[in-house]
Amino acid sequence: MPLTTVNGVQIAYTDTGAPAGRPDAPTVVFGHGLLFGGWMFRPQVEALRDRYRCVTLDWRGQGGTPASREGYDMDTLTADAVALIEELGAAPVHYVGLSMGGFVGQRIAARHGHLLRSLTLLDTSADEEDPSRSGSYRLMAALYRVAGLTPVRGRVEALMFGPSFRSSPEGRAVADEWAARLRSCDRASIRKAVLGVADRKPIRPEIPGITVPTLVAVGADDIATPPDKARRIAEAVPGARLEVIADCGHSSTLEQPDAVVGLLESFLGSVEGS
Repeated sequence: MPLTTVNGVQIAYTDTGAPAGRPDAPTVVFGHGLLFGGWMFRPQVEALRDRYRCVTLDWRGQGGTPASREGYDMDTLTADAVALIEELGAAPVHYVGLSMGGFVGQRIAARHGHLLRSLTLLDTSADEEDPSRSGSYRLMAALYRVAGLTPVRGRVEALMFGPSFRSSPEGRAVADEWAARLRSCDRASIRKAVLGVADRKPIRPEIPGITVPTLVAVGADDIATPPDKARRIAEAVPGARLEVIADCGHSSTLEQPDAVVGLLESFLGSVEGS
């Protein structure tokens, strides 16, 4: 995975390049959820790369991006994404963000709308973290920093994946891959990333100013950012389209990859057609 330096730190990303025979194909940038990496969009990149240039990036201290001493708040991550888009010369792009990636995507769209062709928000929220949950996130982050994933894996998996997915053979394989990848990351940086999410400021006051076409989708069984959070975004962003994905938890790109691909193909196609 290549690394590039933006805002004084190294950021890992993948780039499929323009499809054969389509040098001017639009770019889709994917921003992942907390405790993951760009790999969580693997099915969508594979499905779209023959029509779009597909770029994934890993947030600070997650996936293939090295740890940094600071900068795990959502505004700094937004600046990292903006800098990467500009460095790649890809703007305006279609941006697809899941959970943490959606926190960033809403900030890009509200503050740097000229960089986007469209915005897709998956399993995310425009609000601050619920006070009833932020305390447990801090506790789990502290325990993870000291003891690693094993003591908290069950609780975290229940947030990351829906019940039917976790009980299936395919789901267990994905959960094991997720755990192995997470264990390869620096524990201190993961703790900082969790705190960046737990302590984030709301973006809700800014999202009525988003002007790019917007798709909001959420798993029906998502307990980390439930469907009511998605509905609140869709109601606030002018013209936003809302989709609820059946039999799906928080990590929709992995749990229902075909459904997410179908939504993206339809939505991106409609934006390009217009």
